[in-house]
Amino acid sequence: MTNSLRARCFVVVVFVVFVSVRTAGAQEVVKPEPSFSSLTQDVPAAAQPQEKVASSTHRFWDKENGWLFAGVGAARTLDYFSTLNMRRRGRQEIFLTNAVVDSHAAFATIEAATTGASVGASYLFHHYGHHKLERWTSFVHIGLATTGAVRNYCLKTAHTVP
Repeated sequence: MTNSLRARCFVVVVFVVFVSVRTAGAQEVVKPEPSFSSLTQDVPAAAQPQEKVASSTHRFWDKENGWLFAGVGAARTLDYFSTLNMRRRGRQEIFLTNAVVDSHAAFATIEAATTGASVGASYLFHHYGHHKLERWTSFVHIGLATTGAVRNYCLKTAHTVP
């Protein structure tokens, strides 16, 4: 794949992400309506019992996010090993240079940084109230990384001519 094609693919991915972020609205917090009895009484609002607000927000490090982030880490680990296997079989890396992939420490650092970037993007979506996008960031990352790893394992071994 040429560098210009890689750049075009990157621009398309960034465009799709920005369009989906702009079109997806933040989830609304559901507020209970006041009851009829509280409207008819002459008791001040501070003295009335407080009803709990049913909110659709959640903590960032909840159980579902924990499993999703573990899934992202597992998918990136699978991608790491599948790429190394692909390189041992004589195939060329598409997105990174072969020198980076052949340096195991550098490649492991890139995979870990990619996992951290996914968690960071999820946190930004959570912080700004885009809770569906927060979860979908991990879903999409798991799907893409797993698909890439399966593709790496499915490639035929490159036979060199002596």
